[in-house]
Amino acid sequence: MDEDIEILYNREWHHRWLVLGALLLALLAAGFYALNAGSIHLSVMEVIDALIKPDALDTQTRMIVLDLRMPRILLAVLTGASLAVAGTVMQALMRNPLVSPFTLGMSSAASFGAACAIVMSSLPLLSLAFMEYQDAFIVLSAFTFGIGSVFLIYAISLRRGSTSATLILAGVVLGYIFQAGLMVLQYTTDNEKLRQITLWLMGGMWGANWSAVILVTPIVIICCAYLLCKAWDLNALLAGDEVAQNAGVEIKKVRLLGLFFCTLASSACLAFTGIIGFIGLIGPHIGRLLIGQDNRYLIPCSALLGALILMVSD
Repeated sequence: MDEDIEILYNREWHHRWLVLGALLLALLAAGFYALNAGSIHLSVMEVIDALIKPDALDTQTRMIVLDLRMPRILLAVLTGASLAVAGTVMQALMRNPLVSPFTLGMSSAASFGAACAIVMSSLPLLSLAFMEYQDAFIVLSAFTFGIGSVFLIYAISLRRGSTSATLILAGVVLGYIFQAGLMVLQYTTDNEKLRQITLWLMGGMWGANWSAVILVTPIVIICCAYLLCKAWDLNALLAGDEVAQNAGVEIKKVRLLGLFFCTLASSACLAFTGIIGFIGLIGPHIGRLLIGQDNRYLIPCSALLGALILMVSD
């Protein structure tokens, strides 16, 4: 009996690592293809030369590969990974398969916060300060509104008699409220700011540049690393609060910090990409079909899937 269990465990272990390796190879292949594809097609050797010895190429080719396509690819990877990981963790924390950064209203709230930052940058007293620190302020504003909406949802979940359906409905209502706020900002702002807000609502990698990548990268890495370290606690929460508490999990602390890091990673990316709702919901579910419920493997699997889906979509 013990030998059968050990054989089954080893088989599952090898299967999971095989899936993770295959997804990583697919992501690298998609990224390399994205460096070639575009309005100006580049050969494989030109892309390799641009990555290995960029000084040997002409200015136009070097600019296309390193300044235009590479930041776009990296931002797609960071955004897809952060949204998928946030969706995975939120579903575990709330024990609801329908939860994602979008369904809980966090995406709309973060986008509203970033839109507020864009509109405020045109105010006379703040324009000089915003010119130098606009990207950082956009991320801070998006995070503030995003974390506020998630904590409000969490406060509702603590009320006696609340159910998963209550949380989903509360998230939908909050999403509509922040969408209404976005419409007000669109109506009252000038044409330049209106264009930026409209691009946001569409969602996309239009905000990709090296400044965005440099700002977002450490945030996403730190948040995802923390959430991965809490995989055992998330596995315990899937069995119920009583089981997790008996196993020594500090439930309130894990939920609050988990929501905090999910929101920080997602908001930082959404500040530059706009509303992208499907990654945080579909990525975790595809990951469960491929690799199972264990968050030790599901979190990196969802990250790779989210990055791959968003890059291919872009």
